[in-house]
Amino acid sequence: MTESVTNWAGNITYAARELHRPGSLDALSALVAAHPKVRVLGSGHSFNEIAEAGADGVLVSLSAVPAEVDVDTAARTVRVGGGVRYAELARVVHEHGLALHNMASLPHISVAGSVATGTHGSGVANGSLASAVREVELITADGSTLRIGRGDRRFDGAVTALGALGVVSALTLDLEPDFRVEQHVFTELPLEGLDFETVAATAYSVSLFTDWREPGFRQVWLKRRTDQPLPDFPWARPATEAMHPVPGMPAVNCTRQFGVPGPWHERLPHFRADFVPSSGAELQSEYLLPRPYALEALHALDAIRTTVAPVLQTCEVRTIAADAQWLSPAYGRDSVALHFTWVEDTAAVLPVVRRLEEALDAFEARPHWGKVFTVPARTLHARYPRLADFAALAAELDPSGKFRNAFVGDVLEPAETTP
Repeated sequence: MTESVTNWAGNITYAARELHRPGSLDALSALVAAHPKVRVLGSGHSFNEIAEAGADGVLVSLSAVPAEVDVDTAARTVRVGGGVRYAELARVVHEHGLALHNMASLPHISVAGSVATGTHGSGVANGSLASAVREVELITADGSTLRIGRGDRRFDGAVTALGALGVVSALTLDLEPDFRVEQHVFTELPLEGLDFETVAATAYSVSLFTDWREPGFRQVWLKRRTDQPLPDFPWARPATEAMHPVPGMPAVNCTRQFGVPGPWHERLPHFRADFVPSSGAELQSEYLLPRPYALEALHALDAIRTTVAPVLQTCEVRTIAADAQWLSPAYGRDSVALHFTWVEDTAAVLPVVRRLEEALDAFEARPHWGKVFTVPARTLHARYPRLADFAALAAELDPSGKFRNAFVGDVLEPAETTP
């Protein structure tokens, strides 16, 4: 049946003529085998055309496939189906006395989609969401299932894979013992004299927020594991009321603050799992760059804040540890992540994105694959040293290009042939 399908933010209307919701893995395999072009929609939280199947392809949603979450308490692992979201996964894992090491700020996004696009969470010692994956299960072009685990030569190319290798039917993730977290919020951290490395390492996860209307940061969110020391934070004032990352927004849907301890999955995200956003009146961009460049990059942003601020809702600055995934924005380098939540006006935002990318160009910034960016393919090849290896892997596992769309084609195109 033909229907108009958009992403969560509504800035992308997909050209694919059909959206399929198979009710089982067998039906999903048959669907994949029967069509020449297939892309998976996930939870729709991408802001570009990464999920587009094109007019000659079909979009697939895994929302009707039974939501498998199978915890192995002895091995400390969980096998999670391709359509499951982090909020669902976290509840089950917590019930078994275990935990994920990291979560993104929004718990409503799909696990497979988050991992496939390099979504990362936060913490100087915390790897990306993909770093917890120990095995990926793919439905390949002929409808068969392929399992690729750690130790396989293809593994580091198969996890953060942009949907280019097949449909992710399940992932197996590492877990750790359950832990509790408390969240402390501070206000007005100056940029001048900022010791970024010290601030970023103050707690298990640290987020700095600003609207760039003035130098410095309007908010600092510290997420402390209760089994770690209580941080001293003398550089800013404790918040006197609950805060939302976007100035002026009510904090009712944010996770508990003021140092109230709670389970890891109720504090590591910024937003509560029982708050389900129906649509996003926003656009997003994000760039990861080597952490030693953090302070210099922040000053470069401050220099163009009069350009950025008019279309910005909030900017979040986080850190993430290096990982080994070939297409991860944190591949091979401890990183600082600069995240921008824009107003929902593509025409106004795109010129600012281009100016922002110019300001960050000297810092080897890698864009988040699921967000708005204009970085050309030749630059991506220069910044992702294993991209050519990934292109070879895609050609090996999907020689007909069933899972390749225009977005993926641009990424895989060899740098020397890019105009």
